[in-house]
Amino acid sequence: MMPARLAVWACVLLITSLTLPPRSTEAAPQVQKKTPPVPAAQDSDPEAELQKAIADANNDSAAVVRNLKAYLVRFPDAPRKAAIYRALVEGCRQIRDDACALQYAEALIAVRPADSQMMLLAVSLLQSKGDDASLERAAGYVTRILDRLEKEAPADKPSRESMVTWQEGRIELRAALTCLRGRIESAQHHDEAATRDLQLSESIYPNAVAAESLGELAEDRNDPATAIQEYAQAFVLPQNGPAGRVDREEIRKKLGNVWREAHGSEQGLGDAILAAYDHLPSESSSAGAKAASRNRNAAEPLAFVLHRMDGTPYFLAPLRGKIVVLSFWATWCGPCHELEPLFNQVAESYAGNSKIVFLAVSADDDETAVPPFVAREKWDVPVVYADGLDRFLGVNTLPAVLILGRAGQIVYRVNGFQPGRFSKSLITAIQGALDAPR
Repeated sequence: MMPARLAVWACVLLITSLTLPPRSTEAAPQVQKKTPPVPAAQDSDPEAELQKAIADANNDSAAVVRNLKAYLVRFPDAPRKAAIYRALVEGCRQIRDDACALQYAEALIAVRPADSQMMLLAVSLLQSKGDDASLERAAGYVTRILDRLEKEAPADKPSRESMVTWQEGRIELRAALTCLRGRIESAQHHDEAATRDLQLSESIYPNAVAAESLGELAEDRNDPATAIQEYAQAFVLPQNGPAGRVDREEIRKKLGNVWREAHGSEQGLGDAILAAYDHLPSESSSAGAKAASRNRNAAEPLAFVLHRMDGTPYFLAPLRGKIVVLSFWATWCGPCHELEPLFNQVAESYAGNSKIVFLAVSADDDETAVPPFVAREKWDVPVVYADGLDRFLGVNTLPAVLILGRAGQIVYRVNGFQPGRFSKSLITAIQGALDAPR
């Protein structure tokens, strides 16, 4: 049988003749002869020595790992160190040496901190270790990936991918990552943090993995009502979701056990499962959808009813007679992240002036992304959701800042962001609106 070609090594190390055997089912030798490292000669060519190290391994995965380790001892500042780390990670996995794979995965992350794929591999390996320090590092990696995800802008979207597909992918990824972090926190017995993340994952994209995990947490704290609700939710949701796959038979057992403990028998359990199915969350039940429907017949901006982050309505009608400054933004909009602090500063300069109102209007489709983002950025300007106001006002690009005069008419509009001119231009426009005759 011909040995399998390891494409990653061939591409990364640019050695097209490199082939490796399939993973061996035999255990790797536990004791190996150790030879002292050979210092690199002054005139040694690192590239030639690298190719020799791999050629000398003769397609033996374990030998490749040994030779690359020895190579790094001789050439600690090798020009292609990151590629060698990546090859070592794959090689260590082929010989089922998880400790080795983790060592070089984290070494690669140190030199390539934006490598989310390698971070996820490190998370998996750290979870397998299961000790407190490993779980803490795993949670930290997930948080770093989430932070990077929140900073992505449409400009980062692959050219062949549609905006809708890109946004849907980000929503599913956020659901998966928050669920993963919640499960790690649960393993650390950080139950409050785990519950927050798992509930956030469910709200972003209802998934059975998060629901089952929440059921387990509720069962541990002796809360059968919540456990039944979450297990029933996990049972009726698809087995495969953004956070992974669940075993529906296992969930059925958990649900039955809790139900019998609470009710003495399984009588009524079928009705509870049907009720859970009937109440599966849908887009039409969201606060944003309801508000957008409510504004369907609005004939002017001040007729709109928006909603705050806590879900309560925000009526624009009482603002008639005031100057209303609107900044349309989204968590995924990079330039918005630069504009909003300046917008916040301008708003602060008018603090106490009852004639003017500033609003940061979120155009996010995924409303659950907004509260944690705003909390982290510590904005003081009130935040509301667009609820169709952006479409009504023709806001097709972000960021966009508009000023509504006392009668609700647009008196100023700027699309995009020019850092050097933004604050001065906005203040001038505000003063003009305030000084305009009634």
